[in-house]
Amino acid sequence: MNNVLEWLYESAKRLPDKVAFTSEDDTGKKTEVTFSDVLSKAEMIGSFIAGDSSDADVKTPIAVFSERAATTPILFMSCVYNNRAYAPIDMALPYSRIKKILDNLKPTVILTDKKSYEGFVKFIDKEYEGKAFKVIVVDFEDRTISKFEDGRYDTATVEKNLTDELVNEDLLGKIRADYKPSDALYIIHTSGSSGRPKGVSTSQESLINYINAYSKVMKIEESDRFGNQSPLDYIAAIRDIYLPLKFGASSFIIPKKYFMDPNELFTYLNDNGVTAIGWSVSALTVPLSLGAFEEVKLNTLRKICFSGSVMPCSALKVWQENLPDALFVNQYGPTEATASCTYYVVDHRVTDDEILPIGVPYEGYDVFLTDVDDDSKLIEGENAKGQICVSGISLAIEYINDEERTNDSFVNRTLSDGTTKRIYKTGDIGSIKNGLFEFHGRLDRQIKHMGHRVELDEIEYAANSLEDVSESCCIYKKEKESLILYYSGEANKKDISIALRELIPGFMVPRKIKKLEELPKLPNGKIDVKGLEVM
Repeated sequence: MNNVLEWLYESAKRLPDKVAFTSEDDTGKKTEVTFSDVLSKAEMIGSFIAGDSSDADVKTPIAVFSERAATTPILFMSCVYNNRAYAPIDMALPYSRIKKILDNLKPTVILTDKKSYEGFVKFIDKEYEGKAFKVIVVDFEDRTISKFEDGRYDTATVEKNLTDELVNEDLLGKIRADYKPSDALYIIHTSGSSGRPKGVSTSQESLINYINAYSKVMKIEESDRFGNQSPLDYIAAIRDIYLPLKFGASSFIIPKKYFMDPNELFTYLNDNGVTAIGWSVSALTVPLSLGAFEEVKLNTLRKICFSGSVMPCSALKVWQENLPDALFVNQYGPTEATASCTYYVVDHRVTDDEILPIGVPYEGYDVFLTDVDDDSKLIEGENAKGQICVSGISLAIEYINDEERTNDSFVNRTLSDGTTKRIYKTGDIGSIKNGLFEFHGRLDRQIKHMGHRVELDEIEYAANSLEDVSESCCIYKKEKESLILYYSGEANKKDISIALRELIPGFMVPRKIKKLEELPKLPNGKIDVKGLEVM
């Protein structure tokens, strides 16, 4: 299988009227998209784009501004029909970040739904006045597609109805004939330490390998119904988009507001028969702090994968107690390795003070440790720490239009065992114990405090193991030489300080411990560390 469109063809042929994607808007209005809808409309929009493309366009990525909606995968697939990578962008992002993403992408074509276009026009007026893009707008309700170009965003230069007459099979067939597994499929933007977002370009074969490997571990079937938590411009969303295409399963895009009310969230999951989720750790821990399981129980959920940060086992234990027959999987890995590279099936009831391993490599992934100061030297001893590195088919192609950062992170090395590999250096510290990888924090979160090297992640691991601590984040104020621990949960600050002294050296115990109702989060669900640093 060389192209994700083959999954779409098969599912649309076999299950044309089955709903693939479902979403709700702010008013509660539901949108349902069948597999035949995805296929037919993606062909229409894809043909419109291809028929309007110049030679200068054909290899450039397409920036896709879209809602967190059931129709968004159609826009993505229309780009795939053109064999052009799609770069999803959420119009809810700050204008300054959108500008940086566009500066990085340098797109010639922007594809958007009608609602996001209204926000896009305001962005053009505010930030990009005078910059000309070719903008293609799809109105799914009115079933029209329009083109705006040369900076004229008030009047469409072309407008057509979304009908089968738009489909150009000959043109799409010529494009399909040139498909290669190594072609870029999507570009996901992640934060960069310099303040410039990094556009991670990932190939068809990388995505296909990951989805195949993930679905084996999670035992995915056609009958599964996925509950989507993440924004659709975030790497975690690829599971909720492509697993339905592969299996003929269904995805439900859960309204964001439900995650602040566990009763509404659980009712939504039950009402829609959701069987499988792949969520950030915070999406599982925050509902517990708001009283999850106290009133509404989960009746259909059976497969739970979590990732993005370290899962506090005190929280996981509650989920296990309430879903004793469910499959729980801890997943680890960066966007640069197509979402994740290792997994650990939790095969026992955890204890509060336990720290989960990150497990073993997914099928098709080569994961190993190298010396922190010499990334060609393999680290193989039991419990010895090194930098986690990844090689294999699921590595990203590049950081688009950023050769310097690509060359820094993706390197060709002849390793100490004599093999030569293209590797991605994660910047994470790991070890291997009893054949399982364990995670020990970030290289860039190591500080020097009171003459000692300290891993901030190690302090957080200790805090997260304590009873009644839901989440924690430790920051270091260098100018004051002060460690500060922020946490949420019912634990008492004094009790945390005393307990930490039993788990970590005294010089690592934070001088200040501050309780928050909830730790600030980024759109992807991870803790906003930079936000805490300026508090």
